[in-house]
Amino acid sequence: MKFSIPLLAVILLYTWILDPLTPGWAAHVVTLLVVGLSLAKAIRSGEWGLRPAAFLPALLWATALTLPALAVLYAVGSGRGTLHARAHLGRDLALLMVWAAGQQFALETVLLREAQAVTSRRTGIVLAAALFGALHLPNPFLAPVTFLAALGWCWIYDRHPNLLPLALSHAVSTLVILSALDAGLTGRLRIGYAYLQLE
Repeated sequence: MKFSIPLLAVILLYTWILDPLTPGWAAHVVTLLVVGLSLAKAIRSGEWGLRPAAFLPALLWATALTLPALAVLYAVGSGRGTLHARAHLGRDLALLMVWAAGQQFALETVLLREAQAVTSRRTGIVLAAALFGALHLPNPFLAPVTFLAALGWCWIYDRHPNLLPLALSHAVSTLVILSALDAGLTGRLRIGYAYLQLE
C-alpha cells in the first residue's frame, strides 16, 4: 500500500494534530498533498477512473444507490423538523462536486485498488470502505454513513470504473445531508480533533 499509507498518514496527521495548530489555509495544502499522491498513483498505474464505457452503468448503479439514501435522509429530516433551504444551492453543489471528485479519486484509484492488491477483490472493497469510514472518526454520524456509502461506491467502481457518477452521488448526498439534518445530528460534518472541540 505504497500510496495509501502516506495518504492516510497525511490526513490523520492533519485532522488529529495539525488542524488546531495551523491556519485555515493549511487544509488546502493537505488537500493538494492528497490529490498529489493520488495523481502520482494514477500516473504510475495508468488508472484515472474515467473509463468512458463505464460511465452509464456507473451512473445507473449510483442512482440506484443514491435515491433510496436521499429518501431516508429526507424522511429523517422531515420527522425531526430540520428540513431547510440553502441560500446558494447551485454554488454549494458545484463546490461539493469538486470536493467529492477529489475524495472519490483518492478512494477508488488509491485506497480501493491498493486494498484489493494486498487482499482480494471483495475484501479490498470492505477494507477500503473501512479505511474511508475510519478517516471520519470520531463523528458518530459521519463514520458509519461514510463506511456504508463507500461500500456502495467501491462496489460500483470495481465493476464500472468511472468515478464521475460516484462523485455526483457523493456531492448530492452531502448537499441533502446539509439541507435535511441539523448540526446536532451531523456534528457539523467535523472529524478528528475538530469534532472533539464541538460544544
